[in-house]
Amino acid sequence: MCGIVGAISTRDVTGILLEGLKRLEYRGYDSAGMAVIAAGNSHFERVRRKGKVQELADAVTAEKLAGVLGVAHTRWATHGAPSEPNAHPHVSSQRIALVHNGIIENHEQLRQELVSAGYQFTSETDTEVVAHLIHQYCEHGASLRDAVQQAVKRLEGAFALGVIDTQQPDRLIAARSGSPLVVGVGIGENFIASDQLALLQVTDRFIFLEEGDFVELTCDGIQIFDGRGKDIKRATHRFEHHVDAADKGAYRHYMLKEIFEQPEVVAATLTGRMTKTQVLEQTLGATAKAILDKVQAVQIIACGTSYHAGLVARYWIEDLVGVPCNVEVASEYRYRKTVVSPDTLFITISQSGETADTLAALRMAKDKGYLATLGICNVGTSTLVRESDLVMLTQAGPEIGVASTKAFTTQLVALLLVTLMLARRHGLSTEREQQIVTALHQLPALLEEALTLDPKIKVISEQFADKHHALFLGRGAMYPVAMEGALKLKEISYIHAEAYPAGELKHGPLALVDSDMPVITVAPNNELLDKLKSNLQEVKARGGVLYVFADRDAAVNEADETRVLIVPPVDDILEPILYTVPLQLLSYHVAVLKGTDVDQPRNLAKSVTVE
Repeated sequence: MCGIVGAISTRDVTGILLEGLKRLEYRGYDSAGMAVIAAGNSHFERVRRKGKVQELADAVTAEKLAGVLGVAHTRWATHGAPSEPNAHPHVSSQRIALVHNGIIENHEQLRQELVSAGYQFTSETDTEVVAHLIHQYCEHGASLRDAVQQAVKRLEGAFALGVIDTQQPDRLIAARSGSPLVVGVGIGENFIASDQLALLQVTDRFIFLEEGDFVELTCDGIQIFDGRGKDIKRATHRFEHHVDAADKGAYRHYMLKEIFEQPEVVAATLTGRMTKTQVLEQTLGATAKAILDKVQAVQIIACGTSYHAGLVARYWIEDLVGVPCNVEVASEYRYRKTVVSPDTLFITISQSGETADTLAALRMAKDKGYLATLGICNVGTSTLVRESDLVMLTQAGPEIGVASTKAFTTQLVALLLVTLMLARRHGLSTEREQQIVTALHQLPALLEEALTLDPKIKVISEQFADKHHALFLGRGAMYPVAMEGALKLKEISYIHAEAYPAGELKHGPLALVDSDMPVITVAPNNELLDKLKSNLQEVKARGGVLYVFADRDAAVNEADETRVLIVPPVDDILEPILYTVPLQLLSYHVAVLKGTDVDQPRNLAKSVTVE
């Protein structure tokens, strides 16, 4: 969740570090800090601040910090409250300075050992033990690189580390195990970061560290070692997205920009994966055909918004493929006994590919007898992609807003493509596949049309400005869409919102319905429409105010307590994708009216790389 930036150069790196942190603000954080060593100095200067990166930047300017070697960090609290003492970098004996992403699970045991050895702790964090442990090995004669390698062997948990030493001010050491870390390749300078976006102002060449890698950076060199200390090589990649992908452009917020990018990124996700009439399964990889031929069941694992995508896919898979599909939250799946049916395909979904619970579930699956693993992800260089047997990459591009929008719709598209690959093996007619493929080709244009609802949704959002609760309803595959709509509203507007299958109203939620409880409903023109209309009557009879997103042929009539917004007609299999967009716009405009931090909602982070 946290952000790491590190740099070694012959020029002042403080500006580079600050700009990197600003580019990582989308990940969510509660404090920020940096430590730098100036040329010719044998000590470092450290500045930390609770709050936004700008507060750190102001302090750096006031204290005239400058250095040719440094590490910087944005922290999202896991151990200890947000505070300056708990902010990174953490130091040991004014010699070692360190930044860390992840969690050290055995930190209490190590802390007791280090206290017994005479070390004093100034924070409540798990990270500080690592700084003291590295210092201890350095004091026993180890080089910084060797000290980091020895310390890492003692650590249990997930981590990415960036470490500097005042007695070796010509190098920067980094290591990764379970948390992402990338090396930026420069000319006469080199960098590390938890995300390549942090370094786009200085380089477009990157090396993605593998699990267990260590790297030693100097101004002129990059040496990478595996966990045994063996010198290894990793490929250098050029950044494939436009630099302005991380820029809001003319939009007020990243979230709004990303909502309006959905026609483009959905088209990109479809490109090269379909002909005019069928899906190309070879895009999953060379072994795809042999694996897909054997699939008799599907297990989907994900978290948050990605979990909702999986729930939609369950309807598709059981309808079109006709095999059992189970969907589970990764953090729950990890800690219960599971029964694996023969020839089950294990699908993981993650925007970042670094979600800790999802990765842990993926690694567990390899020992449970699943047929194969398939990762659906937006980041081609992520751990999830590297560790999956088959991969379906979405093409959403960088998603900066914490509340996922375009990542969700591209995940749905990818899941539908996989569903069609499986369905043709289980009786799906070529005519029906061609019908769905034709509809997919039309989807980007339909998304453009759905986005034209924005002005009307903005007007309706004003009726939510004084609300504290909301109820979302859907039936069939639209129920997970209602769940996603409720999640979006609650996470960025802080309105308490819940979703229910519309048929469950009479089993409890009706007790909540009154004129102060808006009820938002998705009502496409499908076989469940008449049932849904009956549910809406139950709401109206109890004085509820309805906001209905409906197909123009659904014949849902607007009245005093019913607001209707017409969504373009679409093939019923694509309804979950199309109806998601107006719900995203509703949550966005309500949040703007509420005055919340739309792109960085409180207590949340973009990339959840801790358990």
